[in-house]
Amino acid sequence: MKSMNNISRMGLGCMGISYAYNTPVPDKEAKDFLAQAIDFGVDFFDTAIIYGFGENERLLGEVVAEKGSRDKLFIASKCGLTVVGADGKEQRGINNDPANMRKSCEQSLKRLKTDYIDLYYLHRWDRTTPMEVCIGTLAELVKEGKIRAIGMSEVSAQTLRKACAVHPIAAVQSEYSLWTRDPEDGLLETCKELGVKFVAFSPMGRGFFSGSNIQPHTFSEGDLRRSMPRFCGDDFEKNKQILPAFYALAKEAGCSPSQLALAWLLHRPYEVYLIPGTTKINHLKDNFGAKDVKLSKEIIDKLEALINKGTVSGERYNAKILAELDK
Repeated sequence: MKSMNNISRMGLGCMGISYAYNTPVPDKEAKDFLAQAIDFGVDFFDTAIIYGFGENERLLGEVVAEKGSRDKLFIASKCGLTVVGADGKEQRGINNDPANMRKSCEQSLKRLKTDYIDLYYLHRWDRTTPMEVCIGTLAELVKEGKIRAIGMSEVSAQTLRKACAVHPIAAVQSEYSLWTRDPEDGLLETCKELGVKFVAFSPMGRGFFSGSNIQPHTFSEGDLRRSMPRFCGDDFEKNKQILPAFYALAKEAGCSPSQLALAWLLHRPYEVYLIPGTTKINHLKDNFGAKDVKLSKEIIDKLEALINKGTVSGERYNAKILAELDK
């Protein structure tokens, strides 16, 4: 049985296959990619109900079942960021009601075609449901064998402490990259103190550091980055001025831009798990090559002087989404 102690620190974030960036990948293409990822050796897959409102879980579940590889994989999913609307369909909404969380778990199990989920996150805390109730509900699911471990996403160090007082928390997931350093303000240190794993999502700055020459005007109508300040107007114009020097540092380090961004995280003084997202097997292989990149102190110092809170323009989310976060 897989646990976070015996999986790779590099996993696959599945969100972009079904949600958030441009248009969802067609079923056959998505399933072929996921099958290739398993064959390549990826053993850690991160999904959630909100990624396509169940479609992402369904695709992953079908591929894992077809490959017969469930016991070789570590699968993480999430609850608490969707509710069932009047039409009976899932929609976005932060709701930590125990009945909603339980129903979400049952639906996830069915879509993933599994009897258990290795790591089940509270995707967002609604900040009204007591933490004892939120984590208590997930603890019941652990006792019932439906989930193996509890995780939390986008929570503060203080909230993590409250949660750990109710039940052991296996992992915290938050955005962490060269241009999003929020977890360094106490959360990483708290995770280390409490023995909680830390999982970094969007480790390449939502594609900004991928070397793909991002052009916001090409984003589709549903692309979440259209509402993210760092990709908009003057903020983006300022941020893209960082890229030539960043690409030069990647060349100096002898790696791709993606590998440089990921390797920086793997060289942090804390143990960080990464879940970069992609829909292409060649990009996935390039990402995983970051595990073999050795960065000198000189390169790291240059990177951190180039990209830090003082040199990045714009917030990572718009005001509405920022207000939802537990900071």
